[in-house]
Amino acid sequence: MPEAYIVEAVRTAGGKRGGKLAGWHPADMGGAVLDAVIDRTGIDPAAVEDVIMGCVSQGGEQGFQIGRGSVLASKLPESVPAVSIDRQCGSSQQAIQFAAQAIMSGTQDVVIASGVESMTRVPMGATGMLFAKAGLGTSKSPRQEARYPGVQFSQFMGAQMIADKYGFTREQLDEYALESHRRAAAATERGAFKDEIVGLMVETPEGEICHVTDEGIRFDATFEGIHAVKLLQEGGVISAANASQICDGASAVMVVSERALKEHGLTPLARIHNLTVTGGDPVVMLEEPLFATDKALKRAGMKIEDIDLYEVNEAFAPVPLAWLKHVGGDPAKLNVNGGAIALGHPLGASGTKLMATLVHALHKTGGRYGLQTMCEGGGIANVTIVERL
Repeated sequence: MPEAYIVEAVRTAGGKRGGKLAGWHPADMGGAVLDAVIDRTGIDPAAVEDVIMGCVSQGGEQGFQIGRGSVLASKLPESVPAVSIDRQCGSSQQAIQFAAQAIMSGTQDVVIASGVESMTRVPMGATGMLFAKAGLGTSKSPRQEARYPGVQFSQFMGAQMIADKYGFTREQLDEYALESHRRAAAATERGAFKDEIVGLMVETPEGEICHVTDEGIRFDATFEGIHAVKLLQEGGVISAANASQICDGASAVMVVSERALKEHGLTPLARIHNLTVTGGDPVVMLEEPLFATDKALKRAGMKIEDIDLYEVNEAFAPVPLAWLKHVGGDPAKLNVNGGAIALGHPLGASGTKLMATLVHALHKTGGRYGLQTMCEGGGIANVTIVERL
């Protein structure tokens, strides 16, 4: 079977809600990261055979096929097709896996997997709220209600359920959140993100600047400050401070075949080693990365000790903590440059965003294998294992 290679992986620096990236139309953000992978690889734009773009809130400015809109806002020619996909938070990680499958099947040679989400301009859940307010129904169907009577599919409740199941205290979650900020701050200060970030020009009260620093990092974070944030549920342990930040951003990964490496003179950063996606309990919802990782490692013939770095999306602090506990992972290998609690979680863009961070971190640390996983709405999880080259 043909191999699939990552030759470039980029992301924007995260923007806070209403922050530095609020003035960027999502299609233009998407176009900017598409341009960046073209510029950095030097490939002929016409050689790109498809763009697969993850986006969760596909309405408003992110409607009307945001993948194609991003192509039309880029330097790619009109001949390059695109598709927009929604696997909730794993949308652009699934884009990577679809791109790899296209390469490994031999049907395509150059595909860009990407993601974009402006949570400022298209708020989370906006499309569903509009339909509900108009009296046009909700996403939960009568048959779903019959199967899950009275159940509310809620990520917040799922996070609390995981914390309860694994016995995590508020103090443990807040300590984890503090460490996320500390690692992200340290990574920023030592320039760990320099190779993966695409700078975007933004207007500020002081004038136009190039946005290259993740806006959500609290460089002066303290346990006391995090612990003082109000809980989302009385008697619970989840707060906004130990959950991922709302974020604007875009990211892209170019995936190619061995034939494309030779034909276009490309240098691979990594080889895609394993692709796994599983479904599980839609109520607890966020626990599935644990079991998806078990399956991925078994299919790859690997053990967790074989993996040098892990990127486990910090949707809520209980998720990576439960993952570590379940797989027996090393905390020192987990989200070494911080995670979504500090850096932000731009929903549909997070999959390719984490891959950009993972691939570049493997090169900086000299690690060989990296594993990325993501909890997703509806009880789904993707796992992607890559090998640094």
